[in-house]
Amino acid sequence: MDFITIDFETATSQRESPCEIGLTFIKANRIVETKSWLIKPVGNQFDEFNISLHGITPKMVANAPEFNSLWSEIHPLLENQFLIAHNASFDFSVLRRTLDLYNLPFPNLDYACSYIFSKHVWEGLPSYGLAALCKANSIPLDHHRAAADSLATAELSLKAFDLKGVNSLKCFPEKLKTVIGKIHSDGYRPCETKNIRTRTDFKNIVDDPDKHDPSNFFYGKRIVFTGTLTSMQRKDAIQLVADIGGIPDAGVTKKTNVLVVGQQDYRVVGDDGMSSKQEKAVGLLEKGADIEIISEYEFFQNL
Repeated sequence: MDFITIDFETATSQRESPCEIGLTFIKANRIVETKSWLIKPVGNQFDEFNISLHGITPKMVANAPEFNSLWSEIHPLLENQFLIAHNASFDFSVLRRTLDLYNLPFPNLDYACSYIFSKHVWEGLPSYGLAALCKANSIPLDHHRAAADSLATAELSLKAFDLKGVNSLKCFPEKLKTVIGKIHSDGYRPCETKNIRTRTDFKNIVDDPDKHDPSNFFYGKRIVFTGTLTSMQRKDAIQLVADIGGIPDAGVTKKTNVLVVGQQDYRVVGDDGMSSKQEKAVGLLEKGADIEIISEYEFFQNL
């Protein structure tokens, strides 16, 4: 198969703030090249939280082109190609919103999410973040830089295709149980998951259906938080989940889909370093429950 893996790093929590893009090119199931570009976001504004993740600073991109200047070089590489991203809802929302920011037309391309199809390849893992999957598959990873993440996504995808016998785009949806997304000049169709559940109420949360985003990873899923978040207050994170159309819950149950783990207070957690919520989630996972344990960074990427 021929495909391209893509990864964005952003300067702030706003999607339209890319500061780096990485592309890895695969021809006939062989990795042939990885390229990356630093990008200066509008106003060269950065959040300290983002800098702490990827290490890219305003000084590093001060002389880099803005995305609109870079697009003439990148666009021909992506046009009419098949792309894969890990947490595609994040990377392709960065692409779409940045193109909208500069009033640039969308490219025409198909895409898929390795986060989604990995769950059908390696079942029962406690996490499907890129770092966890790379560790499970002995793939080297210098995490949170665009070139390294796109290369690791390529290696992970090739392993998944080999295990499931995927040799063409035609058999991709059936063998990997993943709906292929599409971006085109008139809009886009998301790479969808099928795990949509009925929404229930959550105390003190404002639910505005007009804000719901069915293409988002958290849409329709029951989300629980444990530990202290460093990027925002928990009440704000819960409201963000509700805005997307997710289902915030107070405690871990058999119906929980995602547990977000923040910083733990080691004075109160058990000897294993896990909160009671995380211990319960691990126990449910071992019994085959449909639950994922993710970090605050993974939560942030999927918003």
